[in-house]
Amino acid sequence: MAIRTEELLLNVGPQHPSTHGVLRVVVKLDGEVITEATPVIGYLHRGTEKLAENLNYTQIIPYTDRMDYVSAMTNNYVLCHTVEKMMGIEVPERAEFLRLIVMELQRIASHQVWWGTYLLDIGSLSPFLYAFRDREIIINLFNELCGARLTYNYMRVGGVKWDAPEGWIDKVKDFVKYMKGRLEVYDRLVTGNEIFLARVKGVGKYDAQTAIDYGLSGANLRCTGVAWDLRKTQPYSLYDRFEFDVATAEEGDCWARYKVRLEEIRQSLRILEQALEQFPPEGEIMGKVPRVVRPPEGEYYAAIESPRGEIGCYIVSKGKAEPYRLKFRRPSFVNLQVLPKLLVGETMTNLVTILGSIDIVLGEVDC
Repeated sequence: MAIRTEELLLNVGPQHPSTHGVLRVVVKLDGEVITEATPVIGYLHRGTEKLAENLNYTQIIPYTDRMDYVSAMTNNYVLCHTVEKMMGIEVPERAEFLRLIVMELQRIASHQVWWGTYLLDIGSLSPFLYAFRDREIIINLFNELCGARLTYNYMRVGGVKWDAPEGWIDKVKDFVKYMKGRLEVYDRLVTGNEIFLARVKGVGKYDAQTAIDYGLSGANLRCTGVAWDLRKTQPYSLYDRFEFDVATAEEGDCWARYKVRLEEIRQSLRILEQALEQFPPEGEIMGKVPRVVRPPEGEYYAAIESPRGEIGCYIVSKGKAEPYRLKFRRPSFVNLQVLPKLLVGETMTNLVTILGSIDIVLGEVDC
């Protein structure tokens, strides 16, 4: 005789387990098994793209900081990069080096937040303390460079706002050496842990075709074996000068996404080593930019590789100081779309494991 079970409707949230922001997931349960999951978003919506229509391009930069606030530097860059392409502005080499260095430091810091909070959500406290201690070094470097710890407002159309203070580059070199050793500690602490492996292997699995169909990018795409990284496939900034590998895995599950992100930290350290060696000892930090930035009439889209995937900026200009329309392609928003598919058939215990492995920031989802 079959056991009769009633369908249970459960609200997970609105709160923030492994999301860095406020998310609600409405799940239907048959016993412990999820039969349907619906993410409810919008709790952090601030209308950034609409506000931008009444702001000049320099005024929009602080708003980009507040989208993916775990990776504000890459957000700064995608806006400035798009406007520079529209106007044909040449960025001085020293400024481009500074941009690349802070973006790769930001990628490491972002993955440290993910690594620490993901393990915390699964039930391990120590990695969180380790990750945030090491991330603090990067945050202090950013604070020294631009006077902020989270929302930097560092980049400008044509360059950067502040030059590196004396001794700053040497401090970054010291951090790169230090961080290489720390990755071995991360591996010893977590990567081989059998309890952790039991929680993530084979959970939240999908194949390369599913990832492409859903438009996934970043670690969520590369965990299926697709070697797509805009730093390699469509190089921007100075990335074509440096040697690094695109981090991939084959399994397509939470374990694969974990491996890809840790490997990305290693590759970022490789890029930083080369960039710091080639860093020009002197030079301008701002290119020749008109007093009022007015891109020519037309439409333009540019995309870069953020820690969460492809972040793009689409601008429609009427030749004025403010954009006529502005739209961001936010990787967290796109990557979240696959969540309902992954949760169906899983137990409630795996909900946070799967959600955390996607690595979304709700400020970017809601914009």
